[in-house]
Amino acid sequence: MNKQNTNLKPTQHPVATLKMIISMIIFGSIGFFSERTNLPSFELVFVRCACATLFLVACWLISGQFKTEKWSIKEVIQTLLCGFFLVFNWVFLFKSFEETSITVAISIYHLAPVLVLILGSIIYREKLTIISVASIILCFLGTLLISNINMHTSFKELFSSGMIWAILAALFYAFTTLLGKGINNLSPYATTFLQTALGVVILLPFVSFDKFTFLSQGNWIAVIATGVIHTGIVYLLFFDSLRFLSTKLISILVFLDPGVAILLDTVFTGFRPTIIQVLGMIFIFGGMILTLFKSRKTLSSKEKLVNNPEM
Repeated sequence: MNKQNTNLKPTQHPVATLKMIISMIIFGSIGFFSERTNLPSFELVFVRCACATLFLVACWLISGQFKTEKWSIKEVIQTLLCGFFLVFNWVFLFKSFEETSITVAISIYHLAPVLVLILGSIIYREKLTIISVASIILCFLGTLLISNINMHTSFKELFSSGMIWAILAALFYAFTTLLGKGINNLSPYATTFLQTALGVVILLPFVSFDKFTFLSQGNWIAVIATGVIHTGIVYLLFFDSLRFLSTKLISILVFLDPGVAILLDTVFTGFRPTIIQVLGMIFIFGGMILTLFKSRKTLSSKEKLVNNPEM
């Protein structure tokens, strides 16, 4: 990514804040729209990758950013490897939407920052603080509560509940985040283009185009919205606003994402969490807040992407 402009005018911040708010709200509605596409996860992610690739390449060319790109084989390979994990992160997330409620899937999916802490401590031998350990414990307990796991839950029930897919999605996003460390020269446009184009290539052999022939007009509207609005336009808004905002403000705004997702799930799809599940959500997001307090002191706004896993 390019270096941030340190000479930003204060008048730019309200516009950037508005763009970030809009992108977070749209991110939060992706589960609601995905359920209305009537497409399986592989086909839906393929559409998302194809639309994002076309849209962002157009923005990349129009903006003239491609003229100033600094390419290196190491960063390209690293970006493609990140892209592999990001694409299957999306596949697992949409699969979890198929198997369980959006509220449960999104709540578990937001374990990603905590998984980054755990994996970072193993891979990079980063020392876990008391706050980090507390956040891990809170999120673990929250996951158990929100998924209604008990001693009598069989592995088959656990696997079919959608919880496993949500955990895999969070895990793959954590891999994406950790592997993304050190990608400093490629612009967001180039990085995203490489990753989504890779997704098109990877998923093409698995896509059943027959699935698209039975879609209704409403399904197609949801499909196009997921591909163009939830991916292309949102990425543009997100990256355009990211460099103008403080990490503290970003840390607060990212909670709009799960908030909108849970609101849409309860209002429009009729999901009603039990008291135990509500407690589980409080534990998970409480643990996430702890990681944000820790991260605020150490992360730049670029690295803050870890706290927005639904990208």
